[in-house]
Amino acid sequence: MNKTELKSFLDEKVLLYNNQDFIESDPVQIPHLFTQKEDIEIAGFLSSTISWGNRKMIIKNAHKMMDVMGNAPYDFVMSHQETDLERLENFVHRTFNGQDFIGFIKGLQHIYQNHGGLETIFSQNIEGNDLQNSTHKFKQLFFEIPHLNRTQKHISDPLKGSAAKRINMYLRWMCRQDNKGVDLGIWKSISPSLLSCPLDIHSGNVARKLGLLTRKQNDGRALTELDINLRELDPIDPVKYDFALFGLGVFEGF
Repeated sequence: MNKTELKSFLDEKVLLYNNQDFIESDPVQIPHLFTQKEDIEIAGFLSSTISWGNRKMIIKNAHKMMDVMGNAPYDFVMSHQETDLERLENFVHRTFNGQDFIGFIKGLQHIYQNHGGLETIFSQNIEGNDLQNSTHKFKQLFFEIPHLNRTQKHISDPLKGSAAKRINMYLRWMCRQDNKGVDLGIWKSISPSLLSCPLDIHSGNVARKLGLLTRKQNDGRALTELDINLRELDPIDPVKYDFALFGLGVFEGF
């Protein structure tokens, strides 16, 4: 396929998958449970953090996270007592355990109390034409309070070579205005043109087959290459093609 044909092919796949039917099998359904901005932000952040492995298990455990916080994540983050954190101790999703969960609640409280909230950090630390520096700065601030060293691995740093798949997916949810009811688009201060594709094994393999990616590893350098190529196809909304790449890989075995 030439570039015009490739764009047409991928645009058709975006239309196929970027609709509300996508929500029922995707962790994006978790932030959709809420209407208050801070609840959406926190629910999205926590559920994207555990978004690796079996998708049904991700969704099941993300619902557990909301349940243990009384389905009021912002209120729990801001108003919890130490005794409230005890009921988080038995949580586990793969290598993310109860102590990590507690650390994340404390980190989120710190972000909202001392740094103006999640959107503020990401919007105020943009450098260049992407959100990699914003993500790097967010991780620094999130872990500037006492924490377990093991918990740091659950937030990726793109400036240290990571593709940062889960945080890029989260940023897609928060920033992208899709008008299809999938991505929530509640962060108006960040342009969707700055977003990076949530690069994983599915989207990476499809991107290689389509000639959008040559690098074999799914790392930060691969992400940069993919971003460049997707922005050539649509400089305003490049990560809409995540729906096409993911859908082709997961649902069509492309």
